[in-house]
Amino acid sequence: MKKLIFKKFILDVFKTFIIICISISLIVWVIQAVKFLDYVTEDGHSFKVYFSYTVLNLPKIIHRIFPFVFFISLFYEITRYELKNELLVLWTNGVKKISFINTVIIYSLLITSFQIFLGSYISPLSQDRARDFIRNSNIDFFPSLIKAGKFIDTVSNLTIFIETQNEFGDYQNIFLKDSLDKGKANNENRFQIIYAKRGQLLTKDKKKKFRLFDGKVINNSNGDVTNFSFDRIDFNLDKYASKTTIYPKIQEVSSKELLRCTYYIYKNKIKEFNSSYLTCSKTILSEIIQDLLKRIYKPIYLPLIGLIISLQIINSKENKNYERYRIYIFLITFFLIVISEFSLRFSSNNIYGFIFFISFPILLFSTIYISLITKFKNKL
Repeated sequence: MKKLIFKKFILDVFKTFIIICISISLIVWVIQAVKFLDYVTEDGHSFKVYFSYTVLNLPKIIHRIFPFVFFISLFYEITRYELKNELLVLWTNGVKKISFINTVIIYSLLITSFQIFLGSYISPLSQDRARDFIRNSNIDFFPSLIKAGKFIDTVSNLTIFIETQNEFGDYQNIFLKDSLDKGKANNENRFQIIYAKRGQLLTKDKKKKFRLFDGKVINNSNGDVTNFSFDRIDFNLDKYASKTTIYPKIQEVSSKELLRCTYYIYKNKIKEFNSSYLTCSKTILSEIIQDLLKRIYKPIYLPLIGLIISLQIINSKENKNYERYRIYIFLITFFLIVISEFSLRFSSNNIYGFIFFISFPILLFSTIYISLITKFKNKL
């Protein structure tokens, strides 16, 4: 009987959790999707890249809102059970309050395990896959970004200015400035300026180029200027990349790589570290530790959140202070989520911040749980 009652409660909580999670995730996803439109309107990527990138960012969104959704769903269901007298039915049928709290803790541990899996594996993997679409895409919408009378700097190291465009799609009075990368190691100032009276933007076999007519090329290499005129020249655009960041961020690197980097740093073997995804150095150690704690340890706050929320069962709705007590539980839990976020940011800055972040949820959970056992010992 007790198993059926607890199973029903957990299923109700989980259903509410899924509904809230999907609702909030979609809202946040739509907001981010609007923000990511810059990849099309400003960086020239295709809509296929845009949709793939936004969809693959969904696991990151879910991971971020996980504690809040867990908090709201559990708080709502316990309140609903109390207001509908379903908790009273439980106590009347001999269900111990400590058993109910233990069920909430077990449910919290299961959710914690899933969040660790989501944060340490699924989320970084999906973000890395999303970044792959940016790395491997070309500037498919580049032609639509070219507008007469406007400087275009969508791609790195290249600036384009076109005075006019006629009804046939030909461009008039074209200026290109190519900031050459070669020679940067020697602190040289190298660039190329191309002027053409007329030009066409051509695409063949997915390769883009400017076909320019009747113009001049000016080369500057550290103050040494040369120039020549041309009747027709093809300027290849495929060698230029979008300004969109293509190198993986820390949150996009696998947990295994981050753990390897941390190990090599502490063993003073950074030179032996070899990875195509991560440049391992002491300068990013603090960021790596913080991200690993967010993925692996921060979910440990969920059982503590579940324990505090379950304290609602101590007072029934018949108690005149029930509403005030419920509000206190809500605010304390919300404040706990805020503490987890702020303490995470300081966890990698100094040893005291690290110790607080690690020990606070365990100590507080132990204190509250031992107090509850003492309180309910006569009912066990």
